[in-house]
Amino acid sequence: MHFLTKLLKKIFNRTTVCVIGILLQLTYLVVIFLSFGTQYTYSYFAFVLLGVILSLYIYNMDINPSYKMAWMFAILSFPIFGVMFYVFFGNSHSGDRLRKRMTQYNDEARLLLPQNNELMSALHRDNTAAEKQAKYLYNYGGYPVYANTKTTYFPIGEAKFAAMIEELEKAQRFVFLEYFIVAEGKMWGTILDILERKVKEGVDVRMIYDDIGCLFTLPYKYNEILEEKGIKCRVFNQFRPIWSAKMNNRDHRKILVIDGHTAFTGGINLADEYINEYEKYGHWKDSAVMLKGEGVWSFTMMFLAMWNFLTHSKPDEYSQYMPRPEEIADCRGEGLVVPFTDSPLDDEPVGENVYLNLLGAATDRVWINSAEDYVYITTPYLVIDNEMQTALILAAKSGIDVRIITPHIPDKWFVFAVTRAHYRKLVKYGVKIYEYTPGFIHAKNFVSDDKAAVVGTINLDFRSLYLHFECTSWMYKCECIPDIKRDYLETLKVCQEITYSDCIHINIFKRIGRAILRLFAPMM
Repeated sequence: MHFLTKLLKKIFNRTTVCVIGILLQLTYLVVIFLSFGTQYTYSYFAFVLLGVILSLYIYNMDINPSYKMAWMFAILSFPIFGVMFYVFFGNSHSGDRLRKRMTQYNDEARLLLPQNNELMSALHRDNTAAEKQAKYLYNYGGYPVYANTKTTYFPIGEAKFAAMIEELEKAQRFVFLEYFIVAEGKMWGTILDILERKVKEGVDVRMIYDDIGCLFTLPYKYNEILEEKGIKCRVFNQFRPIWSAKMNNRDHRKILVIDGHTAFTGGINLADEYINEYEKYGHWKDSAVMLKGEGVWSFTMMFLAMWNFLTHSKPDEYSQYMPRPEEIADCRGEGLVVPFTDSPLDDEPVGENVYLNLLGAATDRVWINSAEDYVYITTPYLVIDNEMQTALILAAKSGIDVRIITPHIPDKWFVFAVTRAHYRKLVKYGVKIYEYTPGFIHAKNFVSDDKAAVVGTINLDFRSLYLHFECTSWMYKCECIPDIKRDYLETLKVCQEITYSDCIHINIFKRIGRAILRLFAPMM
């Protein structure tokens, strides 16, 4: 009897129920589609007319043109199915109530994030292009520029993990963690042991994890298990087996804040593949950055705003989480930093615009005159819109050495196919593309001219740029920038360059498949 109970629990677990629920809804849509198409001629033509009207509506929306093209093609090609699918799942924005509530908490947090006018004046005298980037991040992202912040770059997950353990052991007041993926294993188990000890020492430990990101890696209601251990925990956007645009918005951020003076971000989640404890897609190459000093305050506020949003609580007395002067007295790092977040609940693609600025493709061509030498990029996915593609090509045509490293071993075959579909035009016009032959590269880095760099969670794909909550750190003349460049050049030694010949010698079936996937990439 006990065996049967365990078997039934395993068969009818949360994942299975969710998959069945989604499949039933999809089947329902297909049945309606077939019924209307074969039995109800007038209704079918009504859907055709509705599809035309909906397509006109989408065409006039203030959204990315790639989204428009994908949805208009689907709706006009398959009127019944396309219309219903858009109604259920097509709106990339969440409800007004959700947006209003998140805006409220963000606005409250940003009252404590004033711009440093003295630093901006100094930046103006040093580099007006960098000043424009910092102005944009404050005016449209809400995050200011900081000095007195030491930056440390980690070129691999194992190095970041070691530093995390060292810093967590020093925690005295609070530890805030916010991650997309958490998986039971060596990495999370080691961290959890420390967190449990810290709770007993009176440290305020809080954690946020994304429900979809952890759907297959953590037991159901794992937050309750952590709560029993004294770790305050919230789950972001719990998954429901219901077609909903809301399910598109995920918390893809990776944030660790310790005592308000130390913060980590980057591509590394809390799972064993990120520290190469086991091989999932070959060797896992990732990156992260650690900040110590005044700049950590922005990461603290990012976390608290999200925490208050999820708990529906009134804001804490934020001042208690500020770094103490004695804790950051020795954090006299070089250069300037702007940690920032990007939200899908507004109409400003901050992450993409920062990347475009680095490429010199902003309205004022911010970096086209200052990026005289190179822009080096690492990304696990290259699923870009026409604006980003044009920016990359324009930079290359302007004589800038533009290089992109992508994985050679993919984690998702269909995304990898779309990634490779973008190679041909980019390579044709001078963008150099390399694949990381040992395995999968998950780092999201930009570095330019030994001056500016971005390290964070934002992939070059539609989900990161438009649908997910993300975070990163823009850095200018920081001490870690030479390390980022050095890591990039070392990584190139084990990469395979993609030639134009590689791009054109592809069989016709692959070309057709990639073309179709590229068209629908914004929906993936």
